[in-house]
Amino acid sequence: MSVLSPNSVFTSLQQEGPFAVTRVALTTGRFSSQTRLWVKRLQQDPNNRTKYRALRSQLFEFLGVENMEQIKSLVSDSTLREQRSQRALRLLGNMFGIDGNLNEIKSRVDEYARTADAVIHSLNSKILSPYTSYIESTNEIVVTNNPVELLLIMFNDAYHKKARFEARRKVILMTLAGTIDQRERETDVENKFSAFLAFLNGYVWSPNLKIGELDPVFLHSQHNLEDYFCTEVNVLTPQETISVTPVPGEKLTLLKRRSFTVGNKKIPIYVSIRKKPPEAKVLKLLRKNEKNPGVAVDDELGLMAVLDSFSDVKAFQQHLTRSASKANSLMVLEDISDTLFEHVQYRSRAIGSSDKTSMMKFFARLGGMRVEFIIHTNQTWLNYMYQEDVAHNEYEVKRMFDTGVIELLFPMDIFHLDHQKTRNEMIQLFRKQMRS
Repeated sequence: MSVLSPNSVFTSLQQEGPFAVTRVALTTGRFSSQTRLWVKRLQQDPNNRTKYRALRSQLFEFLGVENMEQIKSLVSDSTLREQRSQRALRLLGNMFGIDGNLNEIKSRVDEYARTADAVIHSLNSKILSPYTSYIESTNEIVVTNNPVELLLIMFNDAYHKKARFEARRKVILMTLAGTIDQRERETDVENKFSAFLAFLNGYVWSPNLKIGELDPVFLHSQHNLEDYFCTEVNVLTPQETISVTPVPGEKLTLLKRRSFTVGNKKIPIYVSIRKKPPEAKVLKLLRKNEKNPGVAVDDELGLMAVLDSFSDVKAFQQHLTRSASKANSLMVLEDISDTLFEHVQYRSRAIGSSDKTSMMKFFARLGGMRVEFIIHTNQTWLNYMYQEDVAHNEYEVKRMFDTGVIELLFPMDIFHLDHQKTRNEMIQLFRKQMRS
């Protein structure tokens, strides 16, 4: 289901619908022409009526009011706002299972606000970087972390329509950040990530390596000029690259590799290990049209590896299983897909992904953890970096636009962003950067 569909779980953020932020705040009186028009639109869908009643009940309870008139009074009374803010923090602390006093709860809620801002910043700094002037947030919203203050801005006609929308957006993103934080505490992600690193350093990598020791090499690759598919790749030492000057259709790509030992053979491997940051998890919830991180975010811990050949890939997979046994844990591989061979077509259900993608992907369950592994050969990784339709930067653009997340967060009538045009321009920009 699209995040923009009428039955989306994010209906309250949709600008095309009954909950749209209008030019004038909805506190103009129950019999005003604007209010009557809004009620008429709301009555068109019974599901929206039910959602509205639930949202109104939650909003009134959170603010400690019984009607819209009391919200207007709350906007003008700073002492009352402070009292309601402290009450709201206690409510949030109990809802998200935050232990501690009021200051500790406030600190955690401030983290949620920073995550909400980071969601917008992450898009602003990468896939929408040329459009910063279109989508940059209003200063007053960025510096406001108090959820009561943000909710009151939504009903304060002294604020522009854009600021009122951004206040609503920030509250919703903060709520998602709160559910993610709660999930991370329940599943003990921080300790599991540390345990995973300890497992790799203690049992997987070559024992004669120091922790963090890396060997730099360069991949000298040849690419098809039509779509930049990698046709040939050789591994060079830094000294060997001194005499190499890439021409169009060639790339020199630095890799800093570790190694693992199988028998007497030392096998080099490039590894990228990550714990998905909160803002990335929020974006995934939006893309999946889901508010429950336990359902949507199944790749909190991940490892991407690049090896010289398919035989090295198989050796690494076997080495992982043996290493887990040495660490006194069975390792079970789940949801395996393997398209490293060219004739095997990748079939992903993810919006924006390409059938041309080649990789081995699986989840490994070991030591109380479930870790996502993505394995590449040098050639498939270079395609993942540079090939048209396959490259990860291009995939990020497609999935954010094609799932409707960009339109949801930056609606046209507020941010004046032509979404289809912007999508195509960003794809072309990334393709140009990848070829340079």
